[in-house]
Amino acid sequence: MAQIQISNIRKDFGDFTAVKESSFTIEDGEFFMLLGPSGCGKTTTLRMIAGLELPTSGEIYLDGEEISQKPPSQRDIAFVFQMFALYPHMNVRKNLSYPLISQGMPRAQVKAKIDEVAGILGIEDILNRPVGGLSGGDRQRVALGRAIVRDPKAFMMDEPLGALDAEFREHMAEELRALHDRMGATTVYVTHDQLEAMQMGDKIVVMNNSVVEQFGTPQEIYDKPATMFVADFIGSPSMNFLPFEGQVAPGEKSIDLSGFSSEVPELREGAAGNLIFGVRPENIQLNDTSAYRASVLATEYLGTTQIVTLDSPNGELKARIDADQVATVGEKVGLSFNADTVTVFDEASGRALRSSLNEGVLNNG
Repeated sequence: MAQIQISNIRKDFGDFTAVKESSFTIEDGEFFMLLGPSGCGKTTTLRMIAGLELPTSGEIYLDGEEISQKPPSQRDIAFVFQMFALYPHMNVRKNLSYPLISQGMPRAQVKAKIDEVAGILGIEDILNRPVGGLSGGDRQRVALGRAIVRDPKAFMMDEPLGALDAEFREHMAEELRALHDRMGATTVYVTHDQLEAMQMGDKIVVMNNSVVEQFGTPQEIYDKPATMFVADFIGSPSMNFLPFEGQVAPGEKSIDLSGFSSEVPELREGAAGNLIFGVRPENIQLNDTSAYRASVLATEYLGTTQIVTLDSPNGELKARIDADQVATVGEKVGLSFNADTVTVFDEASGRALRSSLNEGVLNNG
């Protein structure tokens, strides 16, 4: 397969900029996720890699070859769409074989390749059935099979599971990741579903408003968000943002949160003015000895855990605690924070201040 390098690509549609100077590298064999809300530029980025859109500026390298102005037919990339894009008048076997016959492959080789791919996808029993009568999951397997038979250098997938119901979508996500691991193929996958991205991806690019907000592993994206947008977009519930005013200097290891001194990872840069104390719900503990107090507003039982909504001196927040821990609506409780997991943001820019927690991560975007 192949490494894909994106260097400062930009795409303008008239006066509208869909993608602004994006750069990242997709390593050979990675399952790479392009994640973000609708309209953020992720599908346009995917289409530029595939050759369905030409970038306004910038360069795209596939296996070391610059391909940004080449047509799709010269890129050796397979594209899988959300809506299957199958030929309804053909059966499954003919749908799978069509790309190979179009390339002039001998029929004996075509049959052998179809049998191989059908075995990989578990669709041997439907090869002679018309695609119109297949379930959504089987049609998606056929669409994947038609891409796989070509042995391309890379696969582009634009929300291929988006048309499936939630339960079957999760099952197909597991199958798709397992298929990727067996094949070792370089795969670029677009989704707006952060759980899907975290579940399947080796690396994730998070996009918003046409720019790359952050690039990294799922754990880096979750534990060390580069911006408030990433911290809010990833996680359910998302990160809590507690505003405070003050000044922090390089080397600081604590901040003043409404008179309460809270430890933070050692800061590598300073800031002053309106700042944000960011902490994930699972990194908040109910602690009777803590001087930082909050009122319990609501509890939500989730089986092994519960989500507690609290009113603190710095605003409302949510904590994820054990289901058997008692939290009564209306009572005052003390809160403590896991200092190693806290992120301090500059409110005006939305950017995380560099610290010992995120050093080396914030430049990934």
